[in-house]
Amino acid sequence: MSKRYYVYIITNKPRGTLYIGVTDNIARRMQEHKNKMIEGFSKRYSLDKLIYCENYADVREALHREKMLKEWKRIWKIALIEESNPNWEDLIEKDIFIV
Repeated sequence: MSKRYYVYIITNKPRGTLYIGVTDNIARRMQEHKNKMIEGFSKRYSLDKLIYCENYADVREALHREKMLKEWKRIWKIALIEESNPNWEDLIEKDIFIV
C-alpha cells in the first residue's frame, strides 16, 4: 500500500474560522485537533471539524496544494467546501474524508 497525504480544511462552525493543513494520517491528525493536542491557531480557535479533504500520493503535490489554498480568497475556500459538503458536516465522524 502506498503512502497517502491529505490536504484538509477544519473549522469550529459552519462558515467559521478556517484552517488548512497537510498530514500523512488524517485520522490521527483529527484526533490531535479534537483533543487540543496541537498548540497554536487550531487550538486557540477550537478548530476540530473536518469539513474538506483531498488526498495525494505525492507529498510535493500535497504541499503545493496546501500553499495554493492558503493563498485563495475566503469566498473561494467556502465555495470549494460547499461544493462537496454543503451542510458543513464533520467528515471524520462520517468516515467520509477522501475527496
